[in-house]
Amino acid sequence: MTTPQHKIGSGFGARSTTDDVLSGVDLSGSTAIVTGGYSGLGLETTRALAGAGACVIVPARRRAAAEEAVKGIDGVETDDLDLSDLDSVRGFAERFLASGREVDIVINNAGVMACPETRVGPGWEAQFATNHLGHYALVNQLWPAIARGGARVIAVSSGAHGITGIRWDDVQFERGYDRWQAYGQAKTANVLFAVHLDALGRDSGVRAFALHPGSILTPLQRHLAKSDMVDAGWIDESGNPTDPTFKTPEQGAATQLWAATSPRLAGLGGVYCEDCDVAEPAGDGSEGGVHAHATDPEQAARLWALSADLTGVDAFAAT
Repeated sequence: MTTPQHKIGSGFGARSTTDDVLSGVDLSGSTAIVTGGYSGLGLETTRALAGAGACVIVPARRRAAAEEAVKGIDGVETDDLDLSDLDSVRGFAERFLASGREVDIVINNAGVMACPETRVGPGWEAQFATNHLGHYALVNQLWPAIARGGARVIAVSSGAHGITGIRWDDVQFERGYDRWQAYGQAKTANVLFAVHLDALGRDSGVRAFALHPGSILTPLQRHLAKSDMVDAGWIDESGNPTDPTFKTPEQGAATQLWAATSPRLAGLGGVYCEDCDVAEPAGDGSEGGVHAHATDPEQAARLWALSADLTGVDAFAAT
């Protein structure tokens, strides 16, 4: 079976930066929404998009912190959004739709990683709920504005999607919690979301992409003990990076910006990217690439149906 999961020779690579991929790109007059756009890779993404002329909306669970972080960056607005609370998601979407604006870029960047067992909403596992279900509901409720803009929707996943596929028999980890299995499932869900959204949205001019940003030290690691990161070879006892494959935040944010703006991706969608290019299929024992369980269209459709059932939201239900 053929697959679009092959490099397209983008001209960029693992060390390319946000400045590199946006060189010559003019986003004047466009509107972007970046969840978690006030910390780590999200903040670098916000800076870069605004620097290229976009109006960037940063919806945040900690709005005061977001306002402080983006202070001084022209063209950035903040709003309230807690992805683990569907009422909050609905409220943000309603406020945005009421403004009458369309959306050109959505970057689902916010997320949590390897957190202690936490339950949100009606008892949902927090990583699946925050990283996937919240973004699923957000995009579906923003769909009229996304469709009008013919937007690109970007799901920030991770190479950790290789840990596990969707645990269909226990999605909410009700029979024993493992923080890394839960993270891996949530990151697989991000990829499957992009696969099915692209299939549903392409006739409206909307294309969706998922990606692995690379390994970067950011506040995403806040739930990890220092000893965990030392043992993994990420940092030394003084907290200094020791893994030469790690990227800077400017390099880490580059792939999502490339996916959101590159003209080389015109006519493509539903693919997983890494190092500022389309990724190859993962091979046995090889580094990188995308695993088949994350790009299976039947699994993607099944996850979409489950997400619609859990959240009560599906912009495409009538069709």
